[in-house]
Amino acid sequence: MNRMTNRLPAIALLLVLVLTIWGLVSPAHAKVDFLSDEVYDEAAASRVADPIEPVNRVFFTVNDKVYLWVIEPVATGYSKVMPADIRTCISNFFYNLGEPVRSVNCLLQGRFRDAGRTLGRFALNSVFGVFGLADTAANEFHLPPVYASLGQTFSVWGIGDGLYLVVPLLGPSTLRDFTGTVGDGIAQSTYTPWNDDGLTTAGVQGGRTVNRTSLHLGEYEEIKSLSFDPYIAFRNGYFQMRSKQYNNSGATK
Repeated sequence: MNRMTNRLPAIALLLVLVLTIWGLVSPAHAKVDFLSDEVYDEAAASRVADPIEPVNRVFFTVNDKVYLWVIEPVATGYSKVMPADIRTCISNFFYNLGEPVRSVNCLLQGRFRDAGRTLGRFALNSVFGVFGLADTAANEFHLPPVYASLGQTFSVWGIGDGLYLVVPLLGPSTLRDFTGTVGDGIAQSTYTPWNDDGLTTAGVQGGRTVNRTSLHLGEYEEIKSLSFDPYIAFRNGYFQMRSKQYNNSGATK
């Protein structure tokens, strides 16, 4: 037993290397796909129950006020003092930190080539992209980002959405996807350096939210202005966005 335990790190490293090489060199048609041929469509918005709509609408209103009164003004001021290139680098850095978790989700979904590509992106961006500040993998090595989440993994395993949720401070989700978001966050916290105390974690996540918002100023108000019922518009928009993510990754609903 001890001998096997001692060999685990070497076995894990070998698996990482194999997956990385596979992801970097295998052609697109070589993708291993254990998933069904079912394609997610926009009708999912009507298939997911919203039994707590009154509560969701309250949280939607709260999130709306927090965004308009706090997050957007801070992000606007931040954008005026921080150049867009630097804000993009910060966004790249945080995205790169999530690559190991995406790779694991690809493995759990049977997307072995994507798991290797994601590890390859993480290695390339961490080394040549200066800890992920630049997306060297996409710009120089033509390895675009790969979408994978625990919520998507649950979907591949046949777990349904449950019900639609508007999560305070996070926004639209479903019971399955929110559970997946929490799981992904816990997994990533095992190797990020700022999770020793809640205050530091909240500060980092708050800064990340402000930085991300600064790159999309005006989009929220535009969507609201074009919709008769913003709650419905953002609910449908969430499922359309998820549909695009899932379909582009080759996963099911």
